[in-house]
Amino acid sequence: MNLPQDIINILAGLAFSVGGWFARVIWVAVRDLEKDLARLREDLPRVYLPKSEAHEVINDLAHEMRENFARLFTLLDKKADK
Repeated sequence: MNLPQDIINILAGLAFSVGGWFARVIWVAVRDLEKDLARLREDLPRVYLPKSEAHEVINDLAHEMRENFARLFTLLDKKADK
């Protein structure tokens, strides 16, 4: 038996074992992230307002604000003690 070669073989085996374990951990983490991303893609449209609907709501709100300000300015213009 060649002792230095045995030590090198043992160290190489340990290094490859640790490297394989680390690669497996990374692989599992990536799979979990892919599952979370898929779940997020399904849940987002149900939870948050789509962009097109948000634009509609903002436009409706802006229109309503313009009408209210116009009414307010009309009332201020009609005020007797200006």
